[in-house]
Amino acid sequence: MIVRASQLFLPTLREAPADADAVSHKLLVRGGFIRQVGAGLFSFLPLGWRVHQKVVQIIREEIDAIGGQEMLCPVLTPAELWKTSGRYEITEVFKLEDRAGREFVLPLSHEETFTFHARELQSYKQLPQILYHFSTKERDESRPRGGLLRVREFVMKDAYSFDRDEAGMEHSFQLHAGAYRRIFERCGLQTYEVEAESGIMGGRESWDYLAPTGSGENELVLCENGDYQADREAARGVPRTPDFLESLSAPEDVETPGVATIEDLASFLDVDAAATSKAMPVVTADGRLVLGLVRGDDQLNEEKLTTELESGFRPATDDEIRATFGAGGGSLGPVGVDVEVVADELLRDGQFVTGANRDGWHLRGVEAGRDYQPRFADIRALQEGDRCPICGGTLSIQTAIEVGHIFKLGTHFSERFEARFLDEDGREKLLVMGSYGVGPARTIAAIVEQHHDEHGIAWPEAVAPYDAHVVALPGVEQQAEETAAALDAAGRDVLLDDRDQRAGEKFADADLIGCPIRVTVGKKTLDDGAVDVRDRATGDEHRVPIPELSGKLAGV
Repeated sequence: MIVRASQLFLPTLREAPADADAVSHKLLVRGGFIRQVGAGLFSFLPLGWRVHQKVVQIIREEIDAIGGQEMLCPVLTPAELWKTSGRYEITEVFKLEDRAGREFVLPLSHEETFTFHARELQSYKQLPQILYHFSTKERDESRPRGGLLRVREFVMKDAYSFDRDEAGMEHSFQLHAGAYRRIFERCGLQTYEVEAESGIMGGRESWDYLAPTGSGENELVLCENGDYQADREAARGVPRTPDFLESLSAPEDVETPGVATIEDLASFLDVDAAATSKAMPVVTADGRLVLGLVRGDDQLNEEKLTTELESGFRPATDDEIRATFGAGGGSLGPVGVDVEVVADELLRDGQFVTGANRDGWHLRGVEAGRDYQPRFADIRALQEGDRCPICGGTLSIQTAIEVGHIFKLGTHFSERFEARFLDEDGREKLLVMGSYGVGPARTIAAIVEQHHDEHGIAWPEAVAPYDAHVVALPGVEQQAEETAAALDAAGRDVLLDDRDQRAGEKFADADLIGCPIRVTVGKKTLDDGAVDVRDRATGDEHRVPIPELSGKLAGV
């Protein structure tokens, strides 16, 4: 196929948008691949859509290879399905009503709809099944950013496996893990397969696929010795041991006027911040007020708490805090309050300084189990410099893009939808599910983040918009057409720059667009009966005799 630049909708730009921070955002806009329509809303222009469809096809081939069956579910979804699953109250879900007042959801994933259909699986003889689709998703993102990294609308491939038991689900999960590794390898992406939090998806275990980049919304945790890797949302590190005060037989009141922060408290009482506790009251989707409690030198990991509570949540308001605890935000603690307390595992042993639930007062010597009865869970955010839980090495954190996420859902959704089948003995059992998502647009952004230089994008061949970019210099248009035709005959997709532009502009656009090979046809090259062939990724350039061109590129 030959596409002429003179006929292509290709609005390249010399400068990036002022609000673009991520490299991928800058280059995809400048290269004429995408354009922003509104906050978090992007159109894929012809060049960008070609890349998108190539990524989609790679995903499709790999999911088909493990037995996936492609279908398509509606975007507009009855709200009762989401109320059944318990996900209707998630704040990021778009909700709307039709003219008759019927409620609908614009889903950010399709577990509910696929489980609805899976209820037609009646017998163990019909299992296992892997169903998937490519579908537009909507997300009521409060702060879209990073170009394609955090958007309000996107296409996602989501697949769902249905098995008869845990062993079957594990097999389906591993099939998808292998498929995802092949997908990203074919796309030219370096990724890490890491432990992750399931969050609002439910289930008990999930893996992220993180591409380390200079931009991104995720944080990749790596051990210096290579023994541990995880998404920071799920990472478990070993922090330093606190320097505790002397033990007390009972909590002791201490007046702390004007103390509002952990730093203030540690300084005022001359105590290690790690020997204090930090209280964070939240309200779950069903209206429960829960007190999250971590060490004073730690931060709450919201994804871990979401998984533990099996619910989304929001911060409690000042009025809710005052009504429940009788004090303001700087003086809250777990002692003597009638609320559920979820305490981080690090608070299990030792005595800590906590808020006394009276303004301007704290308690010294508070001990979990003796002075309050918490539910323990790992809810702290790992910190740079924590020790590896496997070898004790130092853990580091780097920015990454989540390009895929796979979940072991178990019976989380099938139980709510009564999705059952009959086994060999005629007994009813719940379907055991897995869920597997990958976003082509985020994958494209990650590819650009990993494959670019100061001049533009350097696409891996499998996802490049065109295999070769033929640049026609003035006065050799016919010879450039013949060169493009020869490449086309050899099975190459060709972008022929036949525009009436200066050579420098054509070369700049070729570097910006980033096709793997640039073929320059000019009077000087033709004098030698040759063309100049430049490898975009390496910058290597060679003069190649025209009769040898197709053969030369065959191995590229």
